[in-house]
Amino acid sequence: MSAGVKSLVVAGLSGGSGKSVVAVGLVAALRGSDRQVVPFKKGPDYIDAGWLTRAAGRPCFNLDPYLMSPAAITDSFQRHCAGADFAIIEGNRGLYDGVNAEGGFSTAELAIKLDLPVLLVVNCSKTTRTVAAMVLGCRELDRRLQIGGVILNQIATPRHESIIRQAVERITAIPVMGIVPRMKKDIFPMRRLGVTPHQEYGTADTAVSELAEIAGKYFDLAAIDNLMRPVASVPTAAAARQAPAGEEPVTIGVLRDRAFQFYYEENLEALRGAGARLVMIDALSAPALPAGLDGLYIGGGFPETSARRLADNTGFRASVRREADKGLPIYAECGGLIFLGRAIVIDGTEYPLAGVFPVTFGISRKPQAHGYSIFSADLANPFYPQHTRVRGHEFRYSTVLEWDGKPDDLVLNIERGTGFMGGRDGLVKNNVMALYTHVLATGTREWAPGLIRAATRYQGQRSREDEG
Repeated sequence: MSAGVKSLVVAGLSGGSGKSVVAVGLVAALRGSDRQVVPFKKGPDYIDAGWLTRAAGRPCFNLDPYLMSPAAITDSFQRHCAGADFAIIEGNRGLYDGVNAEGGFSTAELAIKLDLPVLLVVNCSKTTRTVAAMVLGCRELDRRLQIGGVILNQIATPRHESIIRQAVERITAIPVMGIVPRMKKDIFPMRRLGVTPHQEYGTADTAVSELAEIAGKYFDLAAIDNLMRPVASVPTAAAARQAPAGEEPVTIGVLRDRAFQFYYEENLEALRGAGARLVMIDALSAPALPAGLDGLYIGGGFPETSARRLADNTGFRASVRREADKGLPIYAECGGLIFLGRAIVIDGTEYPLAGVFPVTFGISRKPQAHGYSIFSADLANPFYPQHTRVRGHEFRYSTVLEWDGKPDDLVLNIERGTGFMGGRDGLVKNNVMALYTHVLATGTREWAPGLIRAATRYQGQRSREDEG
C-alpha cells in the first residue's frame, strides 16, 4: 500500500448550498497544477458525478453508505485512489442529512467512516453572524467529525465577507479557506432537482474553466492542501477476467449518448472486470444495433429531452425490438425502461419508441419517485436469482399513462420505494428486463454476474444456431 494520496470531503448545510460549485472548481484547480485528482460523489447521483468527471479528466466514483457495505466503500475508495495525488469527495444534501433522525447514511457518516476532514460550504445569502452559529452547530453536533475549513458562498461585497469571516473564525476557531462571490449568472443552471447534466450544457468546458479560475482566485489552495489527510491506497484491481481458452468474451452494448447518460462507472467497470467487451452506442444516430451483441445495457437519463430524435430514428428502434424478440438479453433502467415502451407523450404529442413493452409514458411536472428503494426478486427473471434482495434508488418524473398488463406480471416486489405500479417493478419479456430502480454494482454484487450469465447463454445459443 502507498500513502501518497491526500483527501477531504466537500459538504454543505443543505442541497443548493453551492458544494457542487466548490467541489468542481477545487477539482479543476488542483488538476490544473498538473496533479492527478480522483473525484468521488457521495450518494446516488449521476449529474454531479458527470461534472466532477469533466473537471478531473477521469471517472468519478460513487460512495454510498446506504447502497454499499462499509467494506465495499473502503475497497472502492482505496482502489480508485491509487496513482492520484488528491481524492476529493463531494457530499450530498446537508452534512448530517440521512435516511432517519439519527442521520444514518449521511455525508458526515461517510467522512467519519473514512476518517477524512470536511470542508464545509455555507450559502451566506442575506445573512452574516448567523453563519457562525450554523457552523458552530455543525461542529458540536458530532465531535467525531473534523470540520477543518469553511467556504463562504454567495458573498456580495468585501464587507459582507469580512463580517462573516471574523464571526466564524472567532466563534468556532474554524478557518475560512475561501469564498465564492455572488455572480450575475448561474454557472450551473438548475433543472428539476439538480444542475443540468454536462452532456446537455453546450459550454461545459468553459463552465469548468470558470470554476477553476474562481477556486484559484478566491480559495486558499495551500490551506486546503494542508487540511487534507493522507490516505492509504492499493493498486488497482487485476486485469479483467479472461474468457476460457477457446471461448470468446461476451460483447455487451451500452446506449450512451445525450438521451442515456446515467451510468455508474462502477457498473461498467464490473462488466469489464467480469470479462465483457463493452461497445458504446449512440441511439440518436446509429442506424441499428451493431451485429454480434450478446447483451445490451440501457441506463437512465432524459429520453424525453431527445424524444423527437429517438422517434425519428426508426431503423434503430426497429432493430432493438427485433433483437429483443430474438432473445437478446437487455437490462434497462428508468430512462431505458421508457425507451423500451410503446411511446411517450409530451405536451400532447406522442413519440413512438422501441415498442418492446406495451406501455405509453407521460411526463409530470413533479417527481413521481425520488429516493432510496429496496426490491426483492420474487418471480423468475433473466438476471437475478429468485429471492435476491437489492438496494437501489429511484428518480423519475415519468408516469404510466397506458399499460396492457397488471402488477402481478411484474417480477420484483418493492419493499421501499415506488416501482412501476402497485408496489412492484420489473417488466420482463423473453430475456429483457426493464425497471425503474437504478442499482450500483459495488453495492449489488449480483448485478454484473447476472448480465454476464445471460449474455453468455445467448452467445452459446447464437453459436449453436450458426453451426446448425
